[in-house]
Amino acid sequence: MNEVTAETDARLLVNATYLVEGQVKTHVVAYAESTAALDDLVRVTRESDHTISVTEMYSQREFGSDPLLSNKARRSLLVEYEPEDSIHDALASRGFLPQEPVRIRDGWEYWTVAVDEPRSKIQERLDVVCEEKDAIIEIRKISSRRRPDAPDVNVELLSDRQREVFELARERGYYAIPREASGSDLADELGISKTTLHEHLRKVEAKLLGGD
Repeated sequence: MNEVTAETDARLLVNATYLVEGQVKTHVVAYAESTAALDDLVRVTRESDHTISVTEMYSQREFGSDPLLSNKARRSLLVEYEPEDSIHDALASRGFLPQEPVRIRDGWEYWTVAVDEPRSKIQERLDVVCEEKDAIIEIRKISSRRRPDAPDVNVELLSDRQREVFELARERGYYAIPREASGSDLADELGISKTTLHEHLRKVEAKLLGGD
């Protein structure tokens, strides 16, 4: 799935992964700006040396309300492959439990996981996974358990780009008091104009605060 998203303009959301009779079967939703891009992804997936089978599914219910899929061409697929080509069990067996659909785009998987381990142990466990699966894993952010009285921020409401901008703003301290990064700093890092940055943040804040 990393390879096919690197080779095409389509992206994937992993709905569910199962181990059936010694093979991994993963239900994914492919989405893109055009049906041609989806056709390309399905073709490349079927041609992959890692793939045993690809079955198209026709239910329209999966991720129907996900903002990533709004106005996108989409296709549901059941992809079968060998267990050694999956990193899911290597992560889950070491306590990294998925909390959101895994997002795959441009050759990378994006996982949001819960783990009940001190921070000093997290990298140690990830290093074992990297060695076992010959993988590259980068930690983008670590958040402590949310307080019961903390506001609920549902980043699933955001598109990929909005989420990228919002998470960078939080990481760089844009919302800290006093502010640790300016809008110009963020815009330069993202390679966009300051006006575009503030437009993204305005839409993010409207969605998260219930104003859009």
